[in-house]
Amino acid sequence: MANPYEIAFERSITDPDGFWGEAAEDVHWYKKWDTVLDDSNKPFYRWFTGGEINTCYNALDRHIENGRGDQAALIYDSPVTDTVKKYTFTELRDETAKFAGVLSDLGVKKGDRVLIYMPMIPHAAIAMLACARIGAVHSVVFGGFAANELATRINDAKPKVIVSASCGIEVARVIPYKPLLDEAIEMSKADCRPEKCVIFQRPQETASMIEGRDVDWNDAMASAQPHDCVPVAATDPLYILYTSGTTGEPKGVVRDSGGHVVALNWTMKNIYNVDAGDVYWAAPDVGWVVGHSYIIYGPLFRGCTTILFEGKPVGTPDAGVFWRVIADHQVKCMFTAPTAFRAIKREDPRAELMKKYDLSKFETLFLAGERLDPDTLHWAEKALNIPVIDHWWQTETGWAICANSMGLHHYTVKEGSPTKPAPGWNVQVVDADNKVVPTGDIGALVVKLPLPPGSLPTLWNNDKRYVESYLDEFPGYYKTADAGFIDEDGYVFVMSRTDDIINVAGHRLSTGAMEEILADHPDVAECAVLGVEDQLKGQIPVGFMVLNAGVTRDKNEIIKEVIQAVRERIGPVASFKTATVVARLPKTRSGKILRGTIQKIADNQPYKVPATIDDPTILGEMEEALIGIGYAKGRDV
Repeated sequence: MANPYEIAFERSITDPDGFWGEAAEDVHWYKKWDTVLDDSNKPFYRWFTGGEINTCYNALDRHIENGRGDQAALIYDSPVTDTVKKYTFTELRDETAKFAGVLSDLGVKKGDRVLIYMPMIPHAAIAMLACARIGAVHSVVFGGFAANELATRINDAKPKVIVSASCGIEVARVIPYKPLLDEAIEMSKADCRPEKCVIFQRPQETASMIEGRDVDWNDAMASAQPHDCVPVAATDPLYILYTSGTTGEPKGVVRDSGGHVVALNWTMKNIYNVDAGDVYWAAPDVGWVVGHSYIIYGPLFRGCTTILFEGKPVGTPDAGVFWRVIADHQVKCMFTAPTAFRAIKREDPRAELMKKYDLSKFETLFLAGERLDPDTLHWAEKALNIPVIDHWWQTETGWAICANSMGLHHYTVKEGSPTKPAPGWNVQVVDADNKVVPTGDIGALVVKLPLPPGSLPTLWNNDKRYVESYLDEFPGYYKTADAGFIDEDGYVFVMSRTDDIINVAGHRLSTGAMEEILADHPDVAECAVLGVEDQLKGQIPVGFMVLNAGVTRDKNEIIKEVIQAVRERIGPVASFKTATVVARLPKTRSGKILRGTIQKIADNQPYKVPATIDDPTILGEMEEALIGIGYAKGRDV
């Protein structure tokens, strides 16, 4: 007998109209769609053409009408300011409607862009929902992004208004936002600049205001009239979210309104197994795709209580803060990045801090954003004694390509795999000639078109780049730019980015497989393996390890042990002979290791300091470490 996942998956592929049409009945429409899947302009597939919808109505108003007005919609928990504030659905709707009135008073209309440059405070969520309420297109830029990166996004989106705050807070450090915003506007093209900026003044920092352009949030709200929801076409854009492009120019991923509501509402119950009234917590930032999909929209569409957390997994105040938040707010399901758990594991390897808290309501931990190494998986499983679910998705896709769909069927977890394709995602593995490879063989992971609702229909004002970036290389498929394989049970294994498959003397090897081995070592907290240039073999792998807190063993002994382990588990073919211990690895603010940048430093190639880097000073540390093992010799350190 087929289980509910198998039935759902099969139907989503063979009858997408029926499957997604049925899912669409579960949300509010002002006007029903004419066509579920519109394939009249391939490869630009559209969902629910002819339909009219409002994202904010589905997130807030409909739950009030269904009797949930007094339920907590959003809980703001900020250990960095020692604040906890709860908003009911009614309170959040009222604040959102008023801010929608503020935007309308400033001349923002349906289709206009509003850029949001905010820290993790409720006003960020209110600004996003207010844009959706009046049909404006929001573009959230991660708070604290450098001025030039902010300027490139202003130039592309051409926002009528920018919404920002006086500062963000990183652990104990206040980061003024307004100088960065002013500089970015100054750097941007004159015809792309906003007419107005709305600034929320936080008590930790007062921003200087430019007369005539800058508006104080509280002053504007005091006189604003609430604004009703404005119906928009299902195919109208809800937001633009910029992701780094290979050219250095950011790519504006577009999310359309109708498919987004339908898909995310469906995922809450079917993938995450949460429903109206449950408490759901996604810990990343609203500036990233996870923050859009699963801090703001998905949980609110479903009628869940969502948590907006302003803090870090360690240091605010300690490595037990996640357990405190879960216990205080009775979280049922949490979603974060493996990096967060590696940080917790490093600080508190025995999970002693967990024992202080009642986690009895906590049912599932979901992890995504990077490879989940087996060591972190098993540590979390052992410490929490609940399912720990890896799932795989991208900014472009908006929700999970592969997951253990916990609301449909709980499959046995296989380490290294995000389990099976989610319904709607026809995942294949192909070779360079676009031919499907045999089961178990490594190749490019691709998705057969059409992509399901909620994924990107195109890039902002750039259909050509959309096709070139994602569709040209493997005709008929969406290119994920990840490599991997599908095993005999249908589990997908995402090994690495396609450009992280290294060619060692003609052998294609996955750095991900080597990272797993290094991560298995009991003294290793986290690691990265990447291919560096080698005159003899083309490329050879080099390992970088951060050790657990309290390790006093000789580093050279640990290095010898991991080299031997790779030799034993992959074989001499891996040519894994060089590794080093570092204090930390360069990462983005969302926790991804900047492997490509490390590689460029090692190979003496020119590189740009990534805009998303957490701490640029770390690159100097990496250069020194690389020089210590014989690389990066052409550089002046």
